[in-house]
Amino acid sequence: MAEMLDESSAIESTTVGVYRTAATVKGGRRFSFSALVVVGDRNGRIGVGYGKANQVPPAIEKAQKEAKRRMKRYPMTGRTLPHMVTGRFGSCEVRLIPASPGTGVIASASVRAPLEMLGVQDLLTKSFGSNNNKNLVKAVINGLEQLRTRADVEELRGVEIGLSRVEEATGRSRTKTGDGEGAAEEAAAETAGA
Repeated sequence: MAEMLDESSAIESTTVGVYRTAATVKGGRRFSFSALVVVGDRNGRIGVGYGKANQVPPAIEKAQKEAKRRMKRYPMTGRTLPHMVTGRFGSCEVRLIPASPGTGVIASASVRAPLEMLGVQDLLTKSFGSNNNKNLVKAVINGLEQLRTRADVEELRGVEIGLSRVEEATGRSRTKTGDGEGAAEEAAAETAGA
């Protein structure tokens, strides 16, 4: 479950996992804890942090501070990603596939955490290789870093690019719900024709 970190900037935090390690010493075992945390504003900005301490709460706090420092903005198209992308880290591979509005986020818990903190609401995912939580989160971040908006691609290529399948789907859903421009005229034309 997400918890609010900063009320003024609406930054939320979710803990992906808490890990315990043990070192055998003269008197027995000494336990150490680490935490993997994702923070985001659900509006296109997320960061991932990893913290270690002798107790769980300080480990989570350290991870939250690191994640806030590493926050970065990623491009989105409406409630989904601009295009399909594959992120890799170690032996993990995660494919992020944009979905039509109303689909939801179809993903495992460790892949879902960064996507929900980003604000993505419609996305299909498929992971290949290892299912290690730490590496899956890093693979998602690697995939998000590869995203480009249509304007970025047009500028790089120096040509005009038409609407993508994702942009057409989000545009159609806006007109059906009445969010888009001209929705009233389309609705009137449909009723007049019926």
